[in-house]
Amino acid sequence: MGKRISSSMPKYTIAVFREINSRCHYLLVMAIFMSVSQLHAEEVFDWQYCVKYARAKNPDLVSAREKILQADAQKRIVGSALWPQLNSNATPWETSASGLKANANDTYQYGMTASQLLFDGFKTINSTRSEGEKIRAAAYNYDVTSSNVRLNLRTAYIELMRAQEFILIAGEIRDIRKQDMELINMRYKAGREHRGALMTADANYAQAEKDVVQAYRNIELAQRRLTKALGESKLIRMKVAGGFLVKDPVHERPAFEPMAESIPFLEEIMARKEAARYSLKAAKAGFFPQVFANASGSETGVHPMPDVSSWMAGLSVSWPIFQGGLRIADVDKAKAALAQLRADEKSGRDGVILTLEDTWTKLQNAMENEKIQEMFLEANAERSKISKAEYSIGLVSFDNWIIIEDNLVRSKQAVLDAKAAVLIAEANWIQAKGGTLETEGK
Repeated sequence: MGKRISSSMPKYTIAVFREINSRCHYLLVMAIFMSVSQLHAEEVFDWQYCVKYARAKNPDLVSAREKILQADAQKRIVGSALWPQLNSNATPWETSASGLKANANDTYQYGMTASQLLFDGFKTINSTRSEGEKIRAAAYNYDVTSSNVRLNLRTAYIELMRAQEFILIAGEIRDIRKQDMELINMRYKAGREHRGALMTADANYAQAEKDVVQAYRNIELAQRRLTKALGESKLIRMKVAGGFLVKDPVHERPAFEPMAESIPFLEEIMARKEAARYSLKAAKAGFFPQVFANASGSETGVHPMPDVSSWMAGLSVSWPIFQGGLRIADVDKAKAALAQLRADEKSGRDGVILTLEDTWTKLQNAMENEKIQEMFLEANAERSKISKAEYSIGLVSFDNWIIIEDNLVRSKQAVLDAKAAVLIAEANWIQAKGGTLETEGK
């Protein structure tokens, strides 16, 4: 120790390496300066503002809302058969004898017909009820969509928040690597350190500077993800506000089975199952006759003759005798659809319970890991402070000291990753419970 280790490396290698590193440093500083200038011009979005923005603009939510309107319109279409059906007609025409215009007569006819469904085996009523359940299913589908959008939005929000925080962490790491490089350079010039240690310090510092530039570059990628989650196509340059705080830790183990019953995903399946049950009743009603009350009136005239009026009223019965097995097939299809949705309900319930327990467990694990990583960071920071002092006076070798410095750098990154992982685990837990943008903050 104290003697410089010989090497076959040319003497100018270190100088060339430092010159290249200096030029790279200039380019890195310029890139950082441009990125910082850009950040100062960005808007600041908080979480509640992002929630309101996504509710209004996210295309998945817009699509889900339109599905509800379609389902409502379909119910009104099916239910319209229960109301009286009124039709009117008017027919003017001209007739002539032997093709002579002089013998032409103006003839007209107009009238009105009305019919009212009296009985169809309750097919239309059950079909209308089925469509009503489909409206409920579409409403639950909106909640499912909103829950998924919230998860994507929250994840993108956390990623941008982490990217912003990593800029500070990367700056701290760069400062650590710079101090290390200066210390090793001083010892190298004094003949108490070898060239390999100096080159390692230079490489670590170059890596730290590169991480700073990449941190600014990653900001724009995170902004792009959040922009998409908000429902915009054009990139919004923004910062997000808030800290890495868990609002829903749920330390006590919940009762997952009762909780599953109120999850929108499962409620949507149950609503579709009810719709299928009414559809089966409607299909069975196809074997009953249809009874209508009918009335009509008309008036016919031939100018210059007097008008002739007529009217009629009565009942009509329609009862298909043979349709090639159509009604039997309709019933079989409806039975199969109902059986499928019953199986989907069971599978969905089991899957929801598993997802609830899985996401709750991961949230608890992530919170515990965050505490452990913070303990490691505190310990590594203390070790770094002590070992740096010992290395500067030659009590610790470079190989031992640099391991401690590397551990400190990794701990700083690990704590930030652990904090972000906790918030993402919380977002998944809230999504598993059926949390939506509409229930956010309530």
